[in-house]
Amino acid sequence: MSEEQPQAEHRSRPTGQAFMDFMGHGWAPVSESLPPLAEVASYAAARRQEVSGAFESERLVVPAGGLKVRSNDTDYVFRPHSAFAHLTGLGADREPDAALVLEPLPDGGHEAILFLDPPAGRDSQEFFSDSRTGEFWIGARPSLEQVAAELGVTTRHIEELDDTVGKNVPQTPVRVVRDADPQVTALVDRVRTEEAAERAGQVEQRDLEADEALARYLSVLRLVKDDWEIAQMTSAVEATAVAFDAVVAELPEATRRDRGERWIEGTFGRAARHAGNGVGYDSICAAGENATTLHWIRNTGEVDETDLVLIDAGVETDALYTADVTRTLPAGGTFSDAQRRVYDAVLAAQEAGLAAARPGNTFKDVHAAAIQVIARTLHEWGLLPDGVSVEDTLDPDEGQFHRRWMVHGTSHHLGIDVHDCALARRADYMDAELSEGMVLTVEPGLYFKCDDLLVPEDLRGIGVRIEDDVVITADGCRNLSAMLPRTAEDVERWVRRAGRRG
Repeated sequence: MSEEQPQAEHRSRPTGQAFMDFMGHGWAPVSESLPPLAEVASYAAARRQEVSGAFESERLVVPAGGLKVRSNDTDYVFRPHSAFAHLTGLGADREPDAALVLEPLPDGGHEAILFLDPPAGRDSQEFFSDSRTGEFWIGARPSLEQVAAELGVTTRHIEELDDTVGKNVPQTPVRVVRDADPQVTALVDRVRTEEAAERAGQVEQRDLEADEALARYLSVLRLVKDDWEIAQMTSAVEATAVAFDAVVAELPEATRRDRGERWIEGTFGRAARHAGNGVGYDSICAAGENATTLHWIRNTGEVDETDLVLIDAGVETDALYTADVTRTLPAGGTFSDAQRRVYDAVLAAQEAGLAAARPGNTFKDVHAAAIQVIARTLHEWGLLPDGVSVEDTLDPDEGQFHRRWMVHGTSHHLGIDVHDCALARRADYMDAELSEGMVLTVEPGLYFKCDDLLVPEDLRGIGVRIEDDVVITADGCRNLSAMLPRTAEDVERWVRRAGRRG
């Protein structure tokens, strides 16, 4: 549940009955109309049905999580836990402190019950004085009935959660997504210990393992996207392409301003916020040598016309599905010979990775295909140690010298989380066959730091990554971000054309 706010109180809170009466009347009636069933509702129900079949006769608790203090009496923008969003269909900033319970039914299956805090009456102090939940402060909230109609689930007041979680325990085993909400997890642990005195007030290892198994299952469940999710991913990528166009148009301005990387970041962020929920992760807007730092999110650097600018960014939809795209752009519209040499090598590696992203191949085959090109290129350039062949460096135990210049993997699953399905075991992720409906990134790179004395001087300070988002199809993959230029020639035309418009 939500973190406690600092105890100091610096606001005046009138409590006189005359004032309370004055504030509580004279308002137009609250709308009680029910929304239509959301498009996502049937898909979320199908996901819950899969979960139900895997955990028969068990009570499953999936909290949304709570508000977290950012600074004194302000909170971070709320984002529900990914498992909660996936199983309910709720995205954006909905609903802090809620919890989904899959309650086992006597005849099999589960009832989905969503526990949440309904809006306070307008005659209550909360209505106008509570800065976290009051309508005066955060706007109107839906009623239990309205949420039930929207999502097609049973809804109950959050105050009933305690009794529901503890009902018929230990005859009804309980599992909880532990990392979603510490207070709900503590509630489940307390129920377990109170109903089993022999545990001596301790959560048994088997309970922790049961919770871990639930979290892993819910993570693996997201490996293959349904049609609604793929539509969300498509929308996220399309919005990201629009944001990249906006950035490219602003490159001349970024070169004229101090901390031009921040100008690029702000331009992308504005487009992302307008098109969806915002950015799916902190944008990397790295010019020049900063592009050789893999997770450069400070974005404080200058942008020179001679720089390459590596932009790794994605728009997140209101349903929380995010794109993850990288383009490396010549700020002045033309690659230098050295820059183009590196760029073309990375593009060749990406083409190999894209070709390997198909059913029947494993997830790790995508990386293997791309890194084969990277290793061969580095060998041809004479950068690998003397006597080390391409085959030698690709040896997983005794080789890997190429990782000095490409330390990261080529791919990851993508969805509600930018690195989706992160709790999946290796057998379900790295070693698993690719299946229709999986959404992946393909993103090789080469990064030559300014102080790397093992590379020619003309390559130092050059960092290039090219990243696209693909959905696995029946006979290959579909590049969702193919509308964005990738070849060096097309990228140059893109930047120059935008520069002329600017």
